[in-house]
Amino acid sequence: MPIRQLTSEEFESSMALAQYAFQIHPTPERREEMREKFKPETVWGVFNGTDLEAQLRIIPFELYLYGRQLRMGGIAAVSTWPEQRRKGHVNELLLHALKVMREAGQTISCLAPFAFPFYRKYGWELYVDYKKYTVATALLPRRVATAGQVERTEGDIAELNKVYERYAARYNGTLVRTEAWWQDSVFRRKKKLAAVYKNEAGQAAGYILYEIAERAFNINEMVYLDETARQALWTFVANHDSMIDKVTLEAPMDDNLPYLLPNPRIGQEIVPYFMGRIVDAPAFVEQLRLRVPEGASDGEPITLFIRDEHAPWNDGHWRLEADEAGLWSLRRSGSGGSGEAGAELSCGIGTLTALLMGYQRPERLLQDGKLTGADEAASRLERIIPRSQTNLLDFF
Repeated sequence: MPIRQLTSEEFESSMALAQYAFQIHPTPERREEMREKFKPETVWGVFNGTDLEAQLRIIPFELYLYGRQLRMGGIAAVSTWPEQRRKGHVNELLLHALKVMREAGQTISCLAPFAFPFYRKYGWELYVDYKKYTVATALLPRRVATAGQVERTEGDIAELNKVYERYAARYNGTLVRTEAWWQDSVFRRKKKLAAVYKNEAGQAAGYILYEIAERAFNINEMVYLDETARQALWTFVANHDSMIDKVTLEAPMDDNLPYLLPNPRIGQEIVPYFMGRIVDAPAFVEQLRLRVPEGASDGEPITLFIRDEHAPWNDGHWRLEADEAGLWSLRRSGSGGSGEAGAELSCGIGTLTALLMGYQRPERLLQDGKLTGADEAASRLERIIPRSQTNLLDFF
């Protein structure tokens, strides 16, 4: 079956499939808005003549990794008509998408899986979890008098984004948000109400997007740059105690709220969230610009075997080596022969993604059997990859 990009005239075909697959029912106004913003060049379909049988979307994003901004291909709207399933359409679309993203310089790809095992077969791997809190009103953080003030606001995108950018750059895997993304995605999904914390200098240093319904204060996004901002925002939430019975919040895995509470026995759940996949391994490593740690005695190379049956340009023997400036790169290695023999470390592309995005550590994955090889080489890789928490506040 031929695979091609959709045309603007095929919006209705794409929309009909998406509505069926994801059980969405947009209002006439929303449907017209979606038509106006339809970008057919981002949608690839499997066609039988003029009939669209399956589709996926590659959304061009940038994400933060170790403080840098990398081009990322966001996979979304993967869908097939039920009578066309199990014919290999999605398989062909995913393989095609890898080639398209590589050509576009999108060295990393992310997606929200309907099933983790399905996408693991194609090299995507879990890279971020979040904590889901439910806090009874009686267990909320104590109110604290802080300098500055929290103001309810309509939500100034420029002001919010300045805070968000500083916050997001601390993590691995967060999106770089454009004004359009704020308006079309963040505000549409999250902003019922908004409040901003401004410090003594009048500068925004934190915000929350939230809603109050059925005596629940649901925090859809809480972002803060320092402890004062965190305390001020939680005090603002606690001031709603007469109106609510509980507060809900999704927080990154490095959030320390339970420890900071007088009584830490709140509802907590760890939720596996998005998956990532390295599209082009050598280009990805080059863009990360990982350095030999300061004070390290050497930048001894590591020979690595990467298994990637769906992206043959990544598959095989590699040499992770540092140049004279101390920057690491991944170079093809002619040694080792066929298979994994001769490599100090071996892993699949999904495991390599989890490692280089900072979600998992080499020595732990060696212990778990996901990374195989020499203990000493895993220890060297441990020193190369900086420790950084993954996080993602968005959905697509």
